[in-house]
Amino acid sequence: MTPQMPQQAAWSKCPGCEEPLESGDLFCGACGYDLSVVPEPPRDRPTVAMGTQVDWPEADASGRPGASQRPGEVPGTDSGGRELPGAAVRFDGPDAAPAPSPVQEAGAAARFGPGGPEAAGPEAPRPAGPGSAPGSGAFEPTAPDPRAAGHSGGHATAPPPGTKLCVACRAGHVDPDGYCENCGHAQPRERDHMEQELGSVAAVSDRGLRHHRNEDSFAVSSTALPDGSPAVIAIVCDGVSSATRPDDASSAAASSANEHLLESLARGTHPQQAMHDAILAAASAVNSLAAEPGAAMEHDPHRHQNAPACTLVGAVAAGDLLVVGWVGDSRAYWVPDDRGGPPARLTEDDSWAAQMVSAGLMSEAEAYADERAHAITGWLGADAYELEPHTASFKPDRPGVVVVCTDGLWNYAEAPEDMAQVLPADAAGRPLHGAQVLVGHALDGGGHDNVTVAVLPFAVPRQGAGSA
Repeated sequence: MTPQMPQQAAWSKCPGCEEPLESGDLFCGACGYDLSVVPEPPRDRPTVAMGTQVDWPEADASGRPGASQRPGEVPGTDSGGRELPGAAVRFDGPDAAPAPSPVQEAGAAARFGPGGPEAAGPEAPRPAGPGSAPGSGAFEPTAPDPRAAGHSGGHATAPPPGTKLCVACRAGHVDPDGYCENCGHAQPRERDHMEQELGSVAAVSDRGLRHHRNEDSFAVSSTALPDGSPAVIAIVCDGVSSATRPDDASSAAASSANEHLLESLARGTHPQQAMHDAILAAASAVNSLAAEPGAAMEHDPHRHQNAPACTLVGAVAAGDLLVVGWVGDSRAYWVPDDRGGPPARLTEDDSWAAQMVSAGLMSEAEAYADERAHAITGWLGADAYELEPHTASFKPDRPGVVVVCTDGLWNYAEAPEDMAQVLPADAAGRPLHGAQVLVGHALDGGGHDNVTVAVLPFAVPRQGAGSA
């Protein structure tokens, strides 16, 4: 008789990430969940058949019901067909020593062999399950302890150095592609959620609730200008999902722009010129990804099509000057600390909607309601039509906070007034907390995209500081 695989119930959503499934799927396309290990929903069987007489324990002279049996006092199996572990013990009285149950006695022979415990020596304590204390009688897992070494023929073998264990089954090793070799579960990536705080600037990036990976990236840093005054940098990049390797593109752009700004600002380059050159350096870094071996055919005439691409927005606070630069539809907002002045958006999108509004063909409400609104007209990448870095400089008259973000955030707080309302009032003193609140707002709103935001406080220098 040919063995058959057990029939699995039809699942409409993945049990791991609740993504919709199609009939016949063996793995979840979003998280890699192995659907073949999903247990069949248990059939509803009543413990006692309806109409059957139940013999309840008789009450003793004190009116209390007699002692009932505990799990493990009689042979049996659990819901998975395995023998009960026999952790429970019986007591003949309050002062009596625990007596082993029949299951425990049988288990002792199985553990020690015909000679019994005396022949094998003292029994080694078995590791209890999570949260159970020794001797507590708690249920102990029958599966191998994932914290132990591998189980091969009953002999423990140490896993290779640097091997990661699966976060789902805690027994399988993770392959280089990020999937468990045992259960097939996709492992959380390091970039799924990132946070960084550096002095007076902080950034948070999150994968969101719908995307299978985080294609955003950021960089925050600070340096000293030639006169010794500080310059603080925040860079945020959003990978273009329709392009290849968008996560690599955003990472390369953020890192390259940040490094160029640190070097040029320390040399005394004007912040606005430094920002312009940093965007060009970021574009060059993204362009080089298309020429990497394996990324595209060396002599393919179409190798630049669908090349790695991303958007970029950055801000630099240096002295009394605030400089922003961007390409694409990632944005920078200004929010005064005292909320006495109006908040403002400091960037203009490279998008279809922005072009329609700029040309006077549509109102802003009409343009952003169109399904083509978020089609970008400028980006970093080998297939960009013509790179035009945008830069602008400001001299705020009061202290405030610069919010540098991807559209994963501003889709849920598009108007400057909306962004100011979501940003905590103490964001200047707690930039990391402010960034966390903003990311949380996007996730609460649906988290349809990757969400990345940097919070850069700007303090207006006091007039006459250090003078007589």
